[in-house]
Formats: sequence, structure tokens, C-alpha cells
Amino acid sequence: MTGMAREAPEFEDLWVIVPVFNEAPVLAAVIAELTAVFPYICVVDDCSTDGSAQIAAGFANCGVRLVAHPVNLGQGAALQTGFDYTLGDPLMQRVVTFDADGQHSVDDAVRLARRLGAGCDVVLGSRFRGAPPVSMSWAKRLVLRLAVAYTNFSVRLKLTDTHNGLRAMNRRAVEAMNLTQEGMAHATEILERIRRAGLRYTEEPVEIRYSEYSKAKGQSLLNSINILVDLLVK
Repeated sequence: MTGMAREAPEFEDLWVIVPVFNEAPVLAAVIAELTAVFPYICVVDDCSTDGSAQIAAGFANCGVRLVAHPVNLGQGAALQTGFDYTLGDPLMQRVVTFDADGQHSVDDAVRLARRLGAGCDVVLGSRFRGAPPVSMSWAKRLVLRLAVAYTNFSVRLKLTDTHNGLRAMNRRAVEAMNLTQEGMAHATEILERIRRAGLRYTEEPVEIRYSEYSKAKGQSLLNSINILVDLLVK
């Protein structure tokens, strides 16, 4: 990872980790938004079959580094691969995790990254710190609230949103991650690592954009139910 130019002073120490599995319809737009602001992006392709890896590879000249899993391992494993990769950069001091489905805002990622430091090791995005998204169904909201209550009880933290993929961490926090949960329960494992390592954390309100694309993929409610299932059987 030597020889990489450091051209953006504010974010020259920051990597964005984007776990990807079959997001070809929106991936180019997501990466383009990120590269307009952040100079270093680590895309971890979790054995996509729709050309997502090739799309990410096309941004190599924009600071994107592609790491590909030879078999599908799940989002938790993809995040851990990203953590391991970025720790290989001795100049990395901050990491942002960012979903590949177009639901996250780059402006929110910037705000989370800027809140790191000053007594804070981890900044967690929360869709419930402000008004919940208008496009979120009552069923999804209920399932997510149940997941929040269960997770807060099990990991002994007080959070309003425990399964949001938008996070910012400093190097100390990234070093504390050693994720073994491959499914959606990896988000709870991240919180467990935060508590065990005594990391200082806070929440920041973020926007979640529930698009026609994400709804068509069945992510709006099904992923929330999968979270509960993973939590109960892990």
C-alpha cells in the first residue's frame, strides 16, 4: 500500500469500507459519490455474480481498491476483510463503513468522520435520533425497535439504532474489531467489541434513503426480520 498520494488534507488519513454483494444497478453511483469526497475507498466484493467487482475495479484511478472474496462469506466477513486491509496502511487513522445499496448519504459520512476524536472512538449512525424516515413502514420500524431493545439488553449499551451500516471509527476501534459473525448479527458483534474494549462512542442522526431499488430487493422489511432471527440464534 505504498506510493499512494495524499491529496485531500482533511481525509488523507481516512478509508471508506464498502461491503458489496450484487449491487451492480447502483454501485457505480455510490462509488462516484464517495470518490468525489473521500480519496481512499476499499470495496470488498463478497463473491458477487452480477459484475459488481468489475464496476468497482473501473474506479481504480479514483482511489478505489478492490478486495474480492472467492466465496460468499456474508457482510460481517466483508467488513472484517476491509478492517484488515485498511490496517495495512500505516497512515490510516479513521475508517467509515458505508453500505453499497445507495441508502446512505455521503454528507452524513462526512459528519460522522468529523465527529471522531475529542473523546470519541466510534460514531454510530442512527435513523432514530431524529424523526424516523417517512418511507419506513410501521412493520419495519417495529422490528427494528425490537432489535434495538434486544441488542441494548444483550450488550449493555444504550443506543437508539443498533443495526445501521454507517459508522465512523478511529484506528484504535478498528484494531479492536475481530468479527466472526457472518450474517446480519455482525452489527451486534461490533457493539460487543466496543463495550469490551472500553471504546468511547456516540450516535449521530443520519438519513436512510429507502429507494425503489432497495424495496425491490426486499431489503425494506426482510433484512429487519433477518436481524432478529440472527440475534436470536447466534
